[in-house]
Amino acid sequence: MVLLKKRTLLSVCGAIILAIGAVCALYISRDKPAMSTVRPMPSAEILVLDAGHGGEDGGAVSAAGVPESHINLQIVQKMEQLFTFVGESTTLTRTGPDAIYSGDAKTLREKKISDLNNRVEMINQTPRGFLISIHQNSLPGTKAQGAQVFYNAVAPAKDAAVSVQQALNSGINGNNRKNAKQIDESIFLMNNIQRPGILVECGFLSHAEEAEILQTDSHQLRLSTAIVSGYLQSRTENE
Repeated sequence: MVLLKKRTLLSVCGAIILAIGAVCALYISRDKPAMSTVRPMPSAEILVLDAGHGGEDGGAVSAAGVPESHINLQIVQKMEQLFTFVGESTTLTRTGPDAIYSGDAKTLREKKISDLNNRVEMINQTPRGFLISIHQNSLPGTKAQGAQVFYNAVAPAKDAAVSVQQALNSGINGNNRKNAKQIDESIFLMNNIQRPGILVECGFLSHAEEAEILQTDSHQLRLSTAIVSGYLQSRTENE
């Protein structure tokens, strides 16, 4: 049992190292010699990493009863590790399984409203904040699958969304390529923040096979790496 745990730990560590290596590769200048030292870029924003839903609000649910809220948090935590490794400043809207509603919220509706308002306030009060919100999609009765990025109307959200979508198409979606789109006006969080923001629907819990892999560390690392590298690539191109 101890040996099995050690092997599992080594496997996870190896996957993290490979993911970090993929992110760091973006910082190697094409104009510099191959032996040049890789250094993280200075941070232009404080990245607000948002794991959607939480607590009693589990969000979308798979056919097997798995809610998206826990998957969202696992992906955000992996993104935080990658961003931190390359010298980026991050903050999380939630660090545990619970939502962030205020104590006076009693009903589920009140808790959802309070939670969203608190997230909006946190994002708007973050200097140079850039929101990356993580969610899972669901369209029961269809075969829809794949990761898609949405952006708000605050620059440079669109540029970041397009770059992240390209990375997801290359590393995750395969032949099921998607386009980045502006977020619908009905999405409260994205349309009430005063900072640029993107929302990543990482996959479809309504698709049985995709729902299974979305729960695995390996796929979550691939998703995290694609999102982080796409964002960093966008910022490099806009400097």
